[in-house]
Amino acid sequence: MSATRERRERERAQRHQMIITAARELAEAEGWEAVTTRRLAERVEYSQPVLYSHFNGKDAIVGAVALDGFVEMAGDLGRARRSAPEPARALRAVCAAYLRFATERPALYQAMFILPTNLKFASVDTPAPLRACFDEFVNCLRPDNERRELFAEVIWSALHGIAVLSESGRIPPAGQEERIDLLVAGVAAGG
Repeated sequence: MSATRERRERERAQRHQMIITAARELAEAEGWEAVTTRRLAERVEYSQPVLYSHFNGKDAIVGAVALDGFVEMAGDLGRARRSAPEPARALRAVCAAYLRFATERPALYQAMFILPTNLKFASVDTPAPLRACFDEFVNCLRPDNERRELFAEVIWSALHGIAVLSESGRIPPAGQEERIDLLVAGVAAGG
């Protein structure tokens, strides 16, 4: 590959990441409704056609932001799991890290779990960062539990419900620790 072509590919990758970063920053500052191709083009100082050469519309941009979010979340969950050697304590740490992530990065969490994207869960097409997040839950469960993945799905689903209900004010955020304790105790009893 020529040096010129390598430079162009490197510049394209940098532009791609710049668009993702700008979308995330705008969403964090003003909400996802404010993220439009026009506003992004202004923010990154490229034309709208340049944006469309990288992304096929807003859903694709949201998907790219979400994928970055899953990379971050996998790191957070992995650090939490490794911080507690005993499985129940590791699961509690992972659950707490998940809810902390959702609370501290609400716009990113929306991109990952609420807004439409083409990201596929529980599929052969599941991107590695999504699988890495899920595996952090699976790895907190006993290896001899043949239903580890089912347990992980239920845990993740419960945490997502807690995160969304807390964010919307439908359940008080003050009860998070007790909710986590109840979830972990229920899983420990059955798995």
